[in-house]
Amino acid sequence: MSGYVGADLERWAPEPDKRPGRTAFQRDRARVLHSSALRRLAGKTQVVTPGTTHSWDASPRTRLTHSLECAQVGRELGAALGADPDLVEMACLAHDLGHPPFGHNGERALDEVAADCGGFEGNAQSLRLLARLEPKRFVTDPATDEPMSVGVNLTRAALDAATKYPWPRGAHPTDPGSRKFGVYQDDLPVFEWFRAGAPGNRTCFEAQIMDWSDDVAYSVHDVEDGLHAGHLDPACLLAEPERREVFAVAAARYAPGADPEELAEALDRLLDQEWWPHGYDGTAVAQARLKDATSQLIGRFCLAAEGATRARWGSGPLTRYRADLVVPRATRLECAVLKAVADRYVMQRPDQELLRAEQRVVIAELGAALAARAPDGLDPQFRTLFAQAADDTARLRVIVDQIAALTDASARSLHARLTAPGA
Repeated sequence: MSGYVGADLERWAPEPDKRPGRTAFQRDRARVLHSSALRRLAGKTQVVTPGTTHSWDASPRTRLTHSLECAQVGRELGAALGADPDLVEMACLAHDLGHPPFGHNGERALDEVAADCGGFEGNAQSLRLLARLEPKRFVTDPATDEPMSVGVNLTRAALDAATKYPWPRGAHPTDPGSRKFGVYQDDLPVFEWFRAGAPGNRTCFEAQIMDWSDDVAYSVHDVEDGLHAGHLDPACLLAEPERREVFAVAAARYAPGADPEELAEALDRLLDQEWWPHGYDGTAVAQARLKDATSQLIGRFCLAAEGATRARWGSGPLTRYRADLVVPRATRLECAVLKAVADRYVMQRPDQELLRAEQRVVIAELGAALAARAPDGLDPQFRTLFAQAADDTARLRVIVDQIAALTDASARSLHARLTAPGA
């Protein structure tokens, strides 16, 4: 594992290798791949809800399939840049583990439920799963002499690679009011352990690859799913006022400070490619052409980042804090425009806003019902943690952990049980 040192391979709780011949990062990848938290992502919607699209639509993506595709993108880009491919793939597989039911909408609703215990953030929840909640490795707590979970007990470099926002709430390096953070207060001990020696709030190189791979995968695939589902007519991208609406979304959410002219240039560069899908009717030929466009876009975005990064940092192995990923501005704008297209034509549909409002009610009422009735409604794992919690703040965090662990369907099922008349 060129470019990595002994400290990178250390685990929070030391443990011997089970089988010789595997690297530490291969073990890390396997532990995430076999985790129940990863499997649960199969029940969490990505963009298009299964069963709500045309009969000829290919199966829409879930959070799990998105994570698998992100991992494939990240593995190849990481390997091309000299980072350990198993380490980067592991980070990509882990990047959405903490997402609650109903995606970012559920995340915002659960943040309100968690207001009295430090809030909720999907990335901080991912770290909590990896280092505490996922049942894989237990050690003896020196303070109580009782078994204590250390999650899947990843290496220092693996936990760092999976951390997109390496700071607690309120410590964003440029925006203290930002909702984005990567660690809760009671997870700071393991966070400080794996961040030892890290330069300030800088993310490691592998985490930067994971972040860009996520952007690439979801920007491209969300547009693909939107076309499959019949929500997007490619001809709209050639006409006004649709183009202005897309650029307004891009400037507001995905490319702050970008002006409409440079966003128009970014979109037109994509529209001018001979492989760009200018129509879609669901036939096998159309599906193949769309899949080729998806592949071309991913290659375009990754090769641009690879070339710019190599031009800046040279040809050797690039790992940890020895380099930063360089993505040309033109490429970031192309990616931002694609995100805006999916946002405008898929996420902003009127029926979706009605659905999101109903989902927020489910999360809020679940939080209230569990706060009133717990441990009733908690899975056995969380019942134990609830009984061990020292105070109301810790008990609320257990309730939030339980809700975050639910799938879309199990959240609705538990909500129906706990809020039914006479329940």
